[in-house]
Amino acid sequence: MQLRRRLRPSKLLILRWLLTCAACTISTAALLAVHVSPSGTVPSPSSSGPYKLSNREIGVAELKWMQEFSPLQLSRKLDGADREVSEFEKLWKPPSNRGYAPCVARGSSISPLEESRGYLLVHANGGLNQMRAGICDMVAVARIINATLVIPELDKKSFWQDTSNFSDVFDEDNFITSLANDVKIVKKLPKEFAKATKAVKFFKSWSGIEYYQEEVYPLWDNYQVIRAAKSDSRLANNNLPPNIQKLRCRAFFEALRFAPPIEALGKLLVERMKSYGPYIALHLRYEKDMLAFSGCTYGLSPVESDELERIRENITYWKVKYIDPLEQRAKGYCPLTPKEVGIFLSSLGYPSNTPIYIAAGEIYGGDSHMADLESRFPILMNKETLASAEELGPFRRYASQMAALDYIVSVESNVFVPSHSGNMARAVAGHRRFLGHRKTINPDRKALIRLFDKIDKGMLKEGKNLSSRVSEIHRRRQGSPRKRKGPISGTKGKERFRSEESFYENPLPDCLCQFGIS
Repeated sequence: MQLRRRLRPSKLLILRWLLTCAACTISTAALLAVHVSPSGTVPSPSSSGPYKLSNREIGVAELKWMQEFSPLQLSRKLDGADREVSEFEKLWKPPSNRGYAPCVARGSSISPLEESRGYLLVHANGGLNQMRAGICDMVAVARIINATLVIPELDKKSFWQDTSNFSDVFDEDNFITSLANDVKIVKKLPKEFAKATKAVKFFKSWSGIEYYQEEVYPLWDNYQVIRAAKSDSRLANNNLPPNIQKLRCRAFFEALRFAPPIEALGKLLVERMKSYGPYIALHLRYEKDMLAFSGCTYGLSPVESDELERIRENITYWKVKYIDPLEQRAKGYCPLTPKEVGIFLSSLGYPSNTPIYIAAGEIYGGDSHMADLESRFPILMNKETLASAEELGPFRRYASQMAALDYIVSVESNVFVPSHSGNMARAVAGHRRFLGHRKTINPDRKALIRLFDKIDKGMLKEGKNLSSRVSEIHRRRQGSPRKRKGPISGTKGKERFRSEESFYENPLPDCLCQFGIS
């Protein structure tokens, strides 16, 4: 009896220890199940990319992600797990779409195609997404003036010097067949019209249907071929007939797909990013052409600033030559720097183990300007690190095709964040709205710059106060449904149209309807 009494406390201690271990194991497993851990094989990064991941191999970065940058829940006490899971989910949760869905089907009341009056030739100008918007506007113009649209010619003389043809970038057959009931489209101008006198026309910017009916349509009386010298912003954002607006959406979001090889690699890049878990696509518009065009030199060296100024002076079609960089930045006209983006994402609550896809061309200054962002978010990926040299080879020399890959990965991301409101940012944001209002965080650059300047002056520190202010500023800037914004009050003429929200950036209400509402 004495021995039995002596052993009972020991058995109790052992049993308690075993139960504690079992409870810890179960709790840890449950927490790990909340996260999607990296899986699948991701190719090693190519050393030929615009910047490198600090000379690390992707496998090493993946290992460090799991070891050094453990998910937030594992670093907190277990009794706070539910709250941490909720915060984690909140970072990735898309806004409610409030029942909005695409409503762009061609209605039975739309009149059938009439006999074509002639051929419309189009020179699409600008970068990839400027050309995409222009091409889709010209589809609508062809319908308005009853023209046969010839497959547009892409811009080969822009800053990027891209020699791609339409079929290199877009699925030509899908474009023609998808729109067959709306507009007749042919691949080439028939030979018998090759030498015909053409009416070369610079269509008026942001024009309504009356302009095309009253000033362009009468040209058919004297010409069989009309050539649109430019395609960008030639159609108004608002106050067009519903059937024309829906046609623009069908063209932009459905008919104008990328060429099959681009779509295939883009899908592969998306799969490889998703193997790391939910990811942010960051359109980091910190490239030479953007900085030179906008005159934004904040944070650059004198040598870099001088180089950008020379570029701006030497490009003749960039009309504004002198730009005050500090004034541009204060007004929110400059793209956020990589360092500023890092502070922004950290302040929103994204942990350092967040996978980020850099949707951009060559970052100006390379590693020297990426260091601050990479120190906060080590898992930085791009086309060059996700794809092998062989996979990327056919596209590498063509800016439009490379941009198309970034576009696909951005549209399919869990969260999209543009550092500047350029053509790609607007196009991706609109596409994500069309696909169900996927989460798109649009930085308020003007408000952020004021906060960043206070940090630089030692008047504000990173932490809880900054995070709450940044989060509050962006509470209503995450891509939830709303009607397209009209012109800024007091603006006139072209500035009035320019101040409107782009049609393709927000296709509501024309192309998105609430369930049960016609």
